[in-house]
Amino acid sequence: MTTTDPFRELREELDARAAEGLLRKRRIIAGKQQPALLADGEDMLSFCSNDYLGLASHPALIAAVQQAAQEVGVGGGASHLITGHHRLHHELEEALAHFVGMPRALFFSTGYMANLGVISALAGRGDAIFADRLNHASLNDAAVLSRADLHRYPHNDVAALEKQLARSTARRKLVVADAVFSMDGDIAPVPQLLELCERYDAWLMLDDAHGFGVLGAHGKGTLEHFGVHGPRIIYMATLGKAAGVSGAFVAGESELVEYLIQRARTYIYTTAMPPVLAAALLAALPIIEKETSRREQLQTLIATLRGNLKPKQWRLDESITPIQPLIIGSNEDALRVSEHLRERGILVPAIRPPTVPQGTARLRITLSAAHTVEDVMRLVNALHAAEGAQ
Repeated sequence: MTTTDPFRELREELDARAAEGLLRKRRIIAGKQQPALLADGEDMLSFCSNDYLGLASHPALIAAVQQAAQEVGVGGGASHLITGHHRLHHELEEALAHFVGMPRALFFSTGYMANLGVISALAGRGDAIFADRLNHASLNDAAVLSRADLHRYPHNDVAALEKQLARSTARRKLVVADAVFSMDGDIAPVPQLLELCERYDAWLMLDDAHGFGVLGAHGKGTLEHFGVHGPRIIYMATLGKAAGVSGAFVAGESELVEYLIQRARTYIYTTAMPPVLAAALLAALPIIEKETSRREQLQTLIATLRGNLKPKQWRLDESITPIQPLIIGSNEDALRVSEHLRERGILVPAIRPPTVPQGTARLRITLSAAHTVEDVMRLVNALHAAEGAQ
């Protein structure tokens, strides 16, 4: 019997990825999530985190977890439809719905699971999904797995989307877009998208992972930022970024949420999140809403970065959000600049294809209200030095 090496093809693919500058590595972080990190045993100033409001280590959230753990333990125990739907989960869903001004909300374990659950429940064969070309991977995967016809339109191109919607004869139409795009930091034209959905009888699903907590006068996200609302909106936001904890939620009309409880497989067939995390999120929501100084600090930091970072060879793309993309170009150059910063005690990740289009490898700078102006200026000076050394 001839034996073959079952790992040969895997090694060859890994070697090819390494040769193209696409091999990823994990860092081991010790201590709390905050700008000053211990990463792989080294003291670092991090510009990698999505903890936009600096809540991941907030004393009120820690205290909420400690108290809840004494009262309810640490495990979810079962799926929500068996015995896993705890009072704290229910209170959180009601608080989230009230927070974003929608009738009901449903708490999911992750944003990825929320997107998979919603899209696969609402769309299938004979339906059509219209997706921005720069959508997050979870939205793309969900669209493919749904078996609906997938139409991708150029980034934020409302005219192209309208042509696609006008041609469609699908039974059910679903327009899907990031509200804030995770690698570019720009914002979807939500009012125009909603107007098209109303005109062409379509749903509008928004993934506001990077807008929730950050945009709007009270941190209620992209809908508050634009002042839009409507029954056709399916609103998803994650709770492990600006909210500082974990999980995600989907908000919308009561019938929609009830339908998802019955049909969203990623909600039905998984153990409920630990109730202690719901307790932490219940503590986070009032801080998000009332402590507007955190969003003011973010805007100060964004202005500091954009006002002082003046690249000559690279390009700092337009963004009013904490995501500030510095386009370098090649994978190798992006890795080289990221390493230059690491050697000087600063962590900024190099983002490469397939996460971003070919030729647009970049440094994805993310700012937190926990940063200081001095932190940002240290980064600016290090980037100017790195560009001069190119």
